[in-house]
Amino acid sequence: MDKFMNNPWVMRIIALLFAILLYLSVNFDSDPLTVKKPGSSLIPPPATDTVTVTDIPVTTYFDQENLVVTGVPETVNVTLEGPATPLIKARQYKDFKVYADLRNLSIGTHKIELKYKDLPKELEATINPAIISVSIEEKVTKDFSVDVDFLNRNKIKKGYKPEQPIVNPNSVQITASNEIIKSIDHVKATVDLANADETVQQESRVTIYDKDGNVLPVEVEPSVVDITVPITSPSKTLTFKIAREGKLPEGISISRIESEPNEVTVFGPMDVLDKLEFINGISVDLSKIKDDTVIDVDVPKPPGVKKVTPEKIKLKIKVEKEEKEVFDNKKIKIVGLGEGRTLEFLDPVSKTLSVQVLGASSIVEAIKASDIELYVNVTDLGEGEHDVKVEVNGPQNITSVLPKDEVKVKITSSS
Repeated sequence: MDKFMNNPWVMRIIALLFAILLYLSVNFDSDPLTVKKPGSSLIPPPATDTVTVTDIPVTTYFDQENLVVTGVPETVNVTLEGPATPLIKARQYKDFKVYADLRNLSIGTHKIELKYKDLPKELEATINPAIISVSIEEKVTKDFSVDVDFLNRNKIKKGYKPEQPIVNPNSVQITASNEIIKSIDHVKATVDLANADETVQQESRVTIYDKDGNVLPVEVEPSVVDITVPITSPSKTLTFKIAREGKLPEGISISRIESEPNEVTVFGPMDVLDKLEFINGISVDLSKIKDDTVIDVDVPKPPGVKKVTPEKIKLKIKVEKEEKEVFDNKKIKIVGLGEGRTLEFLDPVSKTLSVQVLGASSIVEAIKASDIELYVNVTDLGEGEHDVKVEVNGPQNITSVLPKDEVKVKITSSS
């Protein structure tokens, strides 16, 4: 028996019988009498599956230089069917394309079928929607000016105001079908003015609207513009005082000083402007004046003020030969003597002084005695004797000389 089993031909015959039995078992279906046809594959076909891939972009082929197309959806959904391995890969990478080929279509409205490409051959695709209606029109380009809308205008800082905005460029080119071009009502860009207290500079996207306020999807060049909005702060018009420093050369006197302009405008917060009554700090050095002169002087900017306009003013200084005039026995007036008090002049007892007036000849010749006043201010003086400074009040651009600067007075209470 062992000798029989060790014979190689016996083993080969047994292997052949097992092979025949395996073949018969694979090729018989549920009906044991029905055998698969010769030549049928011994390997069963792979299982298929179905998956829907969403938001697949649609590529449109057409003459983009001369035509405008509407009606093509931006994305579609695609249902894929086929073996699991390529199906999973296609869903993951979305490396196939859906397209609309309009290159051979004329101007007008057409119904077309969306197609796909670059899909593995083992897969089948169903596009939703599969049929679309498209409109092909001639491309038109037209220039439109850009209007500016102010956002949060009511939130601008108190007292500040926006001026006319500057748009750069001030017009844009819009490309679309002739029908859409005709439907354009306005082109706008927006600027936010919340808390603005100085010039606002912003980049803003251009938006196109029809008469109903709907945004139109058109091609705009440029799509972003630069906008500058000057913001004016609260302002106030003020006069100014001109201080005189130094001394004029001997023999001449100022007849008049004219300023051009005679007022300036200051800009700044309202709480700062409310406290200002005039501009101080403008001065003229008299030692440098020898004849009629025009000089430019800077206008100082008061603390807290943002801007002064103009920043410089012209001073026209007229000089003439100096003349002198003496007015004798001018009575000295008393200012600030309270009720129930009396004042007695001890020196001069006459209560008068002579005053010499120096100035340009045209001014001096026109002065009358009544134009010159002498006074003493005793507002803060108590009872007793006092030396009080004598003040002179007279026309502008004159110099006065007194024989003495002070007088002696005695204040008593009448009670």
